[in-house]
Amino acid sequence: MTSTPLDPQRRHYLIGAGAAGLALSTPVWANIGPGQGAPNFQLRDVNGKTFSLAEFKGKTVVLEWVNPNCPFVKKHYNSKNMQTLQSRYSAAGVVWLAINSTNPKHEDYMEPPKLAQAMTAWGAAPTAVLMDADGQVGKLYGARTTPHMYIIDPSGQLVYAGGIDDKRSANPEDIKTARNFVALALDDMRAGRPVAVTTSAPYGCGVKYN
Repeated sequence: MTSTPLDPQRRHYLIGAGAAGLALSTPVWANIGPGQGAPNFQLRDVNGKTFSLAEFKGKTVVLEWVNPNCPFVKKHYNSKNMQTLQSRYSAAGVVWLAINSTNPKHEDYMEPPKLAQAMTAWGAAPTAVLMDADGQVGKLYGARTTPHMYIIDPSGQLVYAGGIDDKRSANPEDIKTARNFVALALDDMRAGRPVAVTTSAPYGCGVKYN
């Protein structure tokens, strides 16, 4: 019996689906990076609606790990920096998924309605705020800080992973002089250029997996 070659775009997501299945049975830290297929996942948002990465095939997707209690997250939301990025690129067709991987036993955990309220109060503008309470998607991607940023191209390939910018502080004033790696990568993609900076060291609070 002969097999039909997989379309390259679909192959990225099938690889990811297999990786996601592995994560469900063996929650280990992944070691994926730019140039690799982005693992598929399925999560519910704060309103109970289910989203999967695969449904956004053909679109650019940003993943943002978020914890509203983290001072580094507050830096980017209280200054409106994160909301500005979300609004600007969502208007250009980018899908923006904010993911919370805080363990329910941790003091930083927020029930979905409370998390939704916090994000609404900030005027956040992601496509969805997703709950990853068991941390399996975070570990699947190797997300270690809040924020930790990932960009996936329309073919399903990871093209950026790392910090939001090059100012590793919780001081909002540093945003003014920061080199924003997420904006630079998305602008490169929109202009049809290769992403110049594909990875950087993430900074912020550790994701509260335990």
